[in-house]
Amino acid sequence: MAAHRVPDLPRRALLRAAAGAALSGAVALPARALAGEARAVEDEFFLFIHAAGGWDVTLWADPRNERKGLIEPATTDNTDTAPLRRWVDAPGSGAARSFTPVRPRGSNLVFGPAIGRLADLYDRLCIVNGLAMNTVSHPDGTAFATTGRHLGGGRAMSSSLDAICASELGAGQTFPVVSVQYPSAFVGGRLDRRAAPLMVADIGTISRALTRARLYDTDDDRAAVTALLSEEARTLAARAGRSEALDGFSLQAEGLGKMLRSGLHEVFSRGRLVRAHPELDYAARFAGPAAVNAAFALEAIQRNVVRCVSFSSSGFDTHTANYRQHAATQQELFDLIAALLGALDKAPHPTRAGKKLSDHTHILVTSDFCRAPQLNTAMGRDHYPNNSAMVISPRFRGDLAFGRTDPEQLLPAPAKTFQDGPRPIAPPDLLATFLFAFGIPPREHLRDGEVVPELLRGP
Repeated sequence: MAAHRVPDLPRRALLRAAAGAALSGAVALPARALAGEARAVEDEFFLFIHAAGGWDVTLWADPRNERKGLIEPATTDNTDTAPLRRWVDAPGSGAARSFTPVRPRGSNLVFGPAIGRLADLYDRLCIVNGLAMNTVSHPDGTAFATTGRHLGGGRAMSSSLDAICASELGAGQTFPVVSVQYPSAFVGGRLDRRAAPLMVADIGTISRALTRARLYDTDDDRAAVTALLSEEARTLAARAGRSEALDGFSLQAEGLGKMLRSGLHEVFSRGRLVRAHPELDYAARFAGPAAVNAAFALEAIQRNVVRCVSFSSSGFDTHTANYRQHAATQQELFDLIAALLGALDKAPHPTRAGKKLSDHTHILVTSDFCRAPQLNTAMGRDHYPNNSAMVISPRFRGDLAFGRTDPEQLLPAPAKTFQDGPRPIAPPDLLATFLFAFGIPPREHLRDGEVVPELLRGP
């Protein structure tokens, strides 16, 4: 699909179109029909973060501190509470004490003790609980959370949200999407090929790839060769019956020129990133590598060379006694997100005078699924087909918890009446709503899901 400008819908029209609608023509029409009367959204930026391994939602988004049904709550007997700043023993007696839920003053939200400093930013958090995952397989849950479809034959059946947003809103960027150990997928022929995720294991890999020796040629030499190759490709494409491959070669040559100019490789240097953003905790046991990726996102967005940055944070697959550190691992990630938001608040938007980056940066945080509510014999928690997710975006309602789980087993409960009747919210619904918030018709990219207007800000 060719790149095109996608409008930022007037909020009233967006909600009117979405209310009660599934992924149908009724949802898709306004994004195209209102193109003439709404400003473009190509200067929005996106961060997609995946908590790899499956997090325990009872410790942050859906706090449970009572034994009900299968639920064995976190207590001072099974959890290392020393690092947790928000842990307060629940009232009562006994050697093993559970926690008092975190209730920020003035907030509608209730958190578990692992929420860390992010609780102070409750008015910016849109929490989705009771996400029906319908799987307890890591690869399948990861794919479902990020693409809205289960795996088929072990392969992704649909493109991931970062690739879709990059194709629709950032194909002209030097780097439409940079993906660091994130489950990105680029499937089929619907997306602009320029938006294929640049997938790496470490951000420094890109810096090393962009560094060029000066022994045999100069920057001017390389620029001249690149220009010649691009021109040749365009000339041949104009004569060809099928020009796609030659057009792609021309785009690659032009993109290479952009990548090699202006010392861009420095944006990917771990050492430079760490020095530029001391406010991020690079020493964190599990979130330290994620902090480097967050610093890269800040630098690349400020230079306006990337549209989407996707990365994972590890340490959440806790089947054995290492469950003791699970809450601290969550706190590391949420503290990092809080620090990232603080940096975005201070950074100016690269193309919108007087605007902060945080006004136009949108964050989605997901995981494979959640941990089982009961402890196993190794004092860990196993896989469970429930989940929570978090959106931090000016286009989503803040201080909101949508969706729920049952009180005794922590399984997804009906969140609303969808077109097929009452049911829990599922990942395709969340992804469809995210796309719709930016004027991207979900039906063009997703097979399943309904837009949930309750998650979106009003006019």
